[in-house]
Amino acid sequence: MLTIAVTGATGAQGGATARALLAAGHHVRALTRTPAAPAARALHRLGADVRRADLDDRPSLDAALAGADSLFAVTTPFGTDTATEVRQGRTLLDAAADARLGHVVFTSAAHADRRTGIPHYDSKAEIERHLRTTGVPWTVVAPAAFMDNFASGWTLEGLRENTFAWPMPADRPLTLIPAEDIGVFAALALTRPAEFTGRRVDIASDELTAAGIAAVLTTAAGLPVAHREVPLSQVRTHSHDLAAMFGYFGTTGLDVDVTALRRAHPEVGWHTFADWAAAQDWPDLLAAEPRR
Repeated sequence: MLTIAVTGATGAQGGATARALLAAGHHVRALTRTPAAPAARALHRLGADVRRADLDDRPSLDAALAGADSLFAVTTPFGTDTATEVRQGRTLLDAAADARLGHVVFTSAAHADRRTGIPHYDSKAEIERHLRTTGVPWTVVAPAAFMDNFASGWTLEGLRENTFAWPMPADRPLTLIPAEDIGVFAALALTRPAEFTGRRVDIASDELTAAGIAAVLTTAAGLPVAHREVPLSQVRTHSHDLAAMFGYFGTTGLDVDVTALRRAHPEVGWHTFADWAAAQDWPDLLAAEPRR
């Protein structure tokens, strides 16, 4: 069994990867800035070795990575900025190289290697380029749009008014993936390095138009949901980064070969958007004050 360090272990992707690795019987070091957080305690109950590590604290990374076989690396600009994300990503990868890890799986974003002009895609592309210079055997897993985001934020606010408010035309397709499938695929790459080392793989579980997403949400939530296209100018007032992303989605598109992925890796157990939506507790999510 491998000893695998997982950054962002209390987040969506890191948590899903940690759970998938634990289910497969591997030793997981769950790295987090907040070891006392409920998500960290939950991983500890599942058998993870929870350790404090901070991407802005190199000594804490060195201690957490010492003796590990591999690393799942995730970075984010949200809550900080893209310059911070790049700096933290470089620090993490340099620590992995100095620890002489046998494999690093970095989670990026689908199309981040295509000069999209999306700030938080370009920052991940810069971290990918640094990864290739470290000398550590690497794999890049690049997920499409997250299904999990449809159960929060402006989507949830719109659903409370029977509206799927989305900054894309009704007939424009978008590739999607839930965090669970990201975690299972990342675990696959980590446990089969001979197959995945040196590869960059865009991943998605399903592809739907905005109108199709609204139809699935209608069925899953049990209420009539109509798609309404939100102008990019409105998104831009909140975030130039997200406006750039949706502009890219609505023009170039986020194509990922879902059929080929399902054929090549059926063991992932890919979830359709309908599968994911059916598993959500919509009455609780849509309540003004969800149960805790």
